[in-house]
Amino acid sequence: MNAKRLSRRAFLKTSAAALAAPHLVAAPALGRGAIPAASERVTLGFVGVGWRGNDLVKSFLALPEAQCVAVSDAFASRRRSTAGAIDSFYAERNGSASYRGCAMHADFRELLERPDIDAVVVATPDHWHVPVALYAVRAGKDVYVEKPLGVSVAWGQVLRREIESKGAVFQFGTQQRSDARFRQACELARNARVGALERIEVWAPGMRAPGHYESLYRDGGSTEPLPVPEDLDYEMWIGPAPMSPYTKDRCTHEGANHVYDNSLGYIAGWGVHPLDIAQWGHDAAGTAPVEYEGTGVIPAQGLYNTIAEWDVRCRYADGVALRFMDTRTARPVVEAYRPMNEHGTTFFGAKGWVSVDRGGICASDPALLQAQEADGSARLPASDDHSLNFLECMRSRAATVSPFASAFQSYVISHLSDLAIRLERKIAWNPASERTEGDEEAERRLDRPLRSPWRL
Repeated sequence: MNAKRLSRRAFLKTSAAALAAPHLVAAPALGRGAIPAASERVTLGFVGVGWRGNDLVKSFLALPEAQCVAVSDAFASRRRSTAGAIDSFYAERNGSASYRGCAMHADFRELLERPDIDAVVVATPDHWHVPVALYAVRAGKDVYVEKPLGVSVAWGQVLRREIESKGAVFQFGTQQRSDARFRQACELARNARVGALERIEVWAPGMRAPGHYESLYRDGGSTEPLPVPEDLDYEMWIGPAPMSPYTKDRCTHEGANHVYDNSLGYIAGWGVHPLDIAQWGHDAAGTAPVEYEGTGVIPAQGLYNTIAEWDVRCRYADGVALRFMDTRTARPVVEAYRPMNEHGTTFFGAKGWVSVDRGGICASDPALLQAQEADGSARLPASDDHSLNFLECMRSRAATVSPFASAFQSYVISHLSDLAIRLERKIAWNPASERTEGDEEAERRLDRPLRSPWRL
């Protein structure tokens, strides 16, 4: 922690330690040795505690270096459930059945005002990612932000300026960077073990991927207006997005991911994972492709109106080609050379290929996977735990394994791919100016107005 944070936390620990962190003992069940003293633990608040938010709560609860102290969500039942789970975890670990240390806030701004919180974990619907992170950074907090980055390139540019100005630590929720298989594939590509890099293939589930996803496209989501449940602060859930009638599907996990007012859909929500690996292996964290052209399918009816299928061909300034596809489109392409997982990344060079997904890593020549890198070869930051990496970087003030620069560029690819499909034309991108070239409508769509009274 820097001096400012240390002084703020010293005040907290002398005034509220009895409530926020009772006496803690070693926790061998967690597999991490003794629990640090209260003054040494990183205190966390969570904004958005639905399905993904609770996964992140669990990941941080497992780390003795962290203390989860507050939650915020537009659903009152989610606040109660998650705060109760946090209290139960600490009660069991501490042997105190009456432990009550996790506060609940209906308005995330109240959570951000708390001086006892060092960092905020953001797992809201996509349209809230950047605004909440921006408010948090301005409040002096470090931020862990779930993917994708949001719904507007311009919003991301504002957040970047604030992160740089405040010196905040940022971790993006692209957890594959904390998996040794993905790191190995990217190092093989960077070190030209498959020859000079020529092209990259990336694929991820769309709304018509086999199984559960396909039912979303078929059913379409209800557009029938319904009364807002008493459990939900709908005004807060909508926030800066355009106001729309409440329906039974709008504020669900799937509604948040597939309504264009709130999200770009899985072209960003899933696509950002393999795109991020493509960027990492190409050594392209500081830039994105300069050309985008593609086709896609957008549902013609129903609530869900994000791109369901896509096939986008991109080109980097150095000539490397990137093909970005949904799973259905990619299947015959990928299965021509390897068994297919629902999302992954393949690097092709002059001498062969290496491909990686959450099922494993494979290569045109299996011997590549056993090769030892020579001294002086490119090496990537090593992390085996994405949440722990965030906490460690908060202490050291070093860049995380998935910093903002990488988050922004992978999101640019998703956003420009979406625009190329919707506008039905090639989009040219200038990475230096971060503007489209010769396309006023595309440039305008890089930004979105915020509904009053919200502002960046």
